[in-house]
Amino acid sequence: MKLPDTQVAVLEAVTADELTTVESIAEATGEKPDAVRRAVLELEDEGLVNVMETTETEYRLTDEGDEYVFEGLPEHRLWVGGMSVDADEEPTELGRALGTANLADDEVDIALANFARKGMGEVDRGMISINSDFETDDDDEITLLEDLKEYGEIHTDAYEAGTIDQLERRGLIEETERTVVRARLSDFGVMTVDEGVEVAETVDRITPELITSGEWDEVVFTDYNVEADAETVHGGKPHALRRLAERTKDVLVGMGFEEMQGPHVDADFYINDCLFMPQDHPARNHWDRFALEEPARMDAADLPEDLVAAVESAHRNGVGPDGEGYHSPWDEEFARALALRGHTTSLSVRHLAGIAEGDIEPPQRYFSIEKAYRNDTLDATHLLEFFQIEGWVMAEDLSVRDLMGTFTEFYEQFGITDIEFKPHYNPYTEPSFELFGRHPETGELIEIGNSGIFRPEMLEPLGVEADVMAWGLALERLFMLATGAEDIRDVHGTLVDLEFLRTEEVTY
Repeated sequence: MKLPDTQVAVLEAVTADELTTVESIAEATGEKPDAVRRAVLELEDEGLVNVMETTETEYRLTDEGDEYVFEGLPEHRLWVGGMSVDADEEPTELGRALGTANLADDEVDIALANFARKGMGEVDRGMISINSDFETDDDDEITLLEDLKEYGEIHTDAYEAGTIDQLERRGLIEETERTVVRARLSDFGVMTVDEGVEVAETVDRITPELITSGEWDEVVFTDYNVEADAETVHGGKPHALRRLAERTKDVLVGMGFEEMQGPHVDADFYINDCLFMPQDHPARNHWDRFALEEPARMDAADLPEDLVAAVESAHRNGVGPDGEGYHSPWDEEFARALALRGHTTSLSVRHLAGIAEGDIEPPQRYFSIEKAYRNDTLDATHLLEFFQIEGWVMAEDLSVRDLMGTFTEFYEQFGITDIEFKPHYNPYTEPSFELFGRHPETGELIEIGNSGIFRPEMLEPLGVEADVMAWGLALERLFMLATGAEDIRDVHGTLVDLEFLRTEEVTY
């Protein structure tokens, strides 16, 4: 019998006496495991081998577990620290033991919880007592971790009951399952091997040369198993959020808007002062912004003197005969402080003031989809950096109806028709509205943006005489409404869900 070379190698590597794993066959033959697995299944179809598939549980160390193999479990280090300050002789201040235990802040609670659980001693009212009879080398938890590190596998019955479950709860080991394929010669396979098996030339297609030479009758054609498992290949593709950003650009350009761009780092003057944001506003303190250390400020020469004077006057005195300013301190040195922009309205300011592209006349429509940076608490709807859809329209006699109609048209392009508006306060717009959309999966109303008509105190210093309506929408929130995603940390950031990005489709 003539067979392909890999099948011949498999037949020579297995016996009729015992089952041999695909991995063992691959090691013996020098073939790749995938090629051996395919050959085994083909030989099974020919009746030459018997195959058995089983599902086996394996364990692997997590990064934290691997670290503890090297440094020791936190509770062990606490025990050693307590012994070093003689807490085995009399209760000693816990702080002294912790000081010698070399524990990170997040390891202290872990050490205390497991210290008491294992009977290593007691902690009471800030004092620690050590049980000197405890032997760290007899702790099955560290023994299992060390065995897994050294051998790559463990025999579960070699450890005290509950050890594996405890380490899994602590996140120190992970359980996985894999399918193990084993093979042995069938009776027909034994007879075939005894009679002799030759390596046949294999081809995967017929050619004119094979036909004309007559060799087609001598070669073995490769069989294709269309039901065989194939390796999953994740091809490159644009990020789902990037695809939505490009779609959003297309929608806004189609609505007559022109794109604007500008610096990620800017002076507080453009980020806040030009927006009629008072300098003593809580959002302008160092806790809520990402300030630069070097350089710390924009050069005074880089700020237009007439614009600085007009903005300062608006803050101190207001604008118009009935205007009211803030009557609070205003300092140019403070305004020149550099920071990562907390919103992209600084781009709007630069364009409206004629700094970005020169003086502009109404009607005008501009937008941007750029990153903004805020020192927010991370949760399902907040990240330290996010994409803001900035937009504004300059025209005569704009009204709230124009603003709401623009949003209605924009969101309808994404199949979103249930936008709700809520009155709001902004220092730079009056009237102001927050926008809310209903999440398609949870049914929850989530905030998706902020909007309003720019106040005269903002526009007059910029030299703008027409009305301007503006908004800032979160691209990530639009993504949630468009796809049903429930946590923007799945989309980008340090906790990104790669499987979600590979499979999620943006729908409109």
